[in-house]
Amino acid sequence: MQDKHKEKTIDYMLRSTWMSVIKMYNEEAGKKGSTMATGFALISIDSEAGTPSTALGPKMGMEATSLSRTLKSMEQKGLIERRPNPEDGRGVLIHLTPFGKEMRDFSKGVVLGFDEAVKKNVSAEELQTFKKVANTINELINSKKIYESN
Repeated sequence: MQDKHKEKTIDYMLRSTWMSVIKMYNEEAGKKGSTMATGFALISIDSEAGTPSTALGPKMGMEATSLSRTLKSMEQKGLIERRPNPEDGRGVLIHLTPFGKEMRDFSKGVVLGFDEAVKKNVSAEELQTFKKVANTINELINSKKIYESN
């Protein structure tokens, strides 16, 4: 069925843009034998103190099962190591290996490169408007104001 509306929905624009970003990040990560999920995990791990495994999921917006698979793969590739949390005997801290730190730097460069390319092609005012709209969408969703029951 052909869509009769010429203007795309906000949902469509968000999804298609994010899918393009994912594809771009995965292509760049693939050059180093990695993935976007691995890159985001590397960036989310404190490179000095390590990060509790339980804090990574919420920090990255990932489900526990997906995060668990990503961490297992990262461990097998020698990017991370798990160490007992000295402050909580039951917990585990995820630490970057030297190779993990090297790949973290690469991942940060990819993200910063994307930011710079956007900033070169979008005015500061347009970027500020984009941020305001994105924050408003998040606030509407988080405050449950979109589908309120009467």
